[in-house]
Amino acid sequence: MSEFSEFDSALRIADDVNAELKSDVERAINAAAARYFDECRAAVPAFIDRHFHYPSAIALNRVALGWDMLRAPLNLFWAPLYSVLALLKYSLVKSNSLSGLCRVLDAIPAGLNTKVQTQISDLIKRELLNREGHDNALEAHILAALHDVYRQHNQQPLAEQGFSQLIEPLLTDALQQYQYTRTASADIANSLSCTVLGAFAFQKFTPGGIGVAALLASLAARELAIQQFWLGDTLGQWYYSLFPPEPSMALSLGMFAGVLAALASFAAFSGVVTDPLQAMMGMHRRRLLKMLNHLQQDFNANSQGSFRPKDHLVARILDGFDMLRSSVL
Repeated sequence: MSEFSEFDSALRIADDVNAELKSDVERAINAAAARYFDECRAAVPAFIDRHFHYPSAIALNRVALGWDMLRAPLNLFWAPLYSVLALLKYSLVKSNSLSGLCRVLDAIPAGLNTKVQTQISDLIKRELLNREGHDNALEAHILAALHDVYRQHNQQPLAEQGFSQLIEPLLTDALQQYQYTRTASADIANSLSCTVLGAFAFQKFTPGGIGVAALLASLAARELAIQQFWLGDTLGQWYYSLFPPEPSMALSLGMFAGVLAALASFAAFSGVVTDPLQAMMGMHRRRLLKMLNHLQQDFNANSQGSFRPKDHLVARILDGFDMLRSSVL
């Protein structure tokens, strides 16, 4: 842990306390925090079994019925822009410039909170972080350890206050980032679904919604041109197999809107498919353990939230590849 003075305001320790007591208190805080986060990590497998495998995954994602069917697609549209803003903020922080703009970028949300995201966040807080009926289990662990230390040094018991204000901002940031991975997972699921659809239905490589829309627009334009060919359908098929017609702007936009509408509907409920798959592949376990490790690291160092999963970068790479691939279809 960093300097003990970081906890002076929380602990209300007198200025004249001896060095031995300070050392014992710091060790107690470290040990209590380590026990707490170890217990959280030990609870991860059971948490995943309860909520991310069948049939629990169906019940978890059933709450998407309703406004989530609008929020989920809006999040998909917003995610690429938010990724650009996040990269801009990262570059500004690294260069120590335009702190005012950084604060503005910090205030920009990662997207709309869906009911599924909110339910998962509540489950994480209740079952992983605040277990055994405590409103703040970490605070309870630390206060119990500190009461023992104070009794050993014949000091007055410690007032039960202060530690929730240290962990709550870190937890809020970590859960926001965890929720952001849900949107990224839905986006990745859409890209993979489009790839599978293109491979089996059209024997084409379509790595995303843009690719599927462009392919469907090309096929529709070809069929319309064949039907209107002045020498008949048979010669029309031969001619347009050699000289494929370009789809009109209206047809391309119509196909694009239709494909996006279908993908948006799938995105709201994609967790029914992706959650069990991610649980089987160990992705949920790694992500939750990484979040807990960063929370412990940030608490020990009294630093800002450092949990930054890379799922959205994978989604943006797939989006970029989709656009590049679609330009040469």
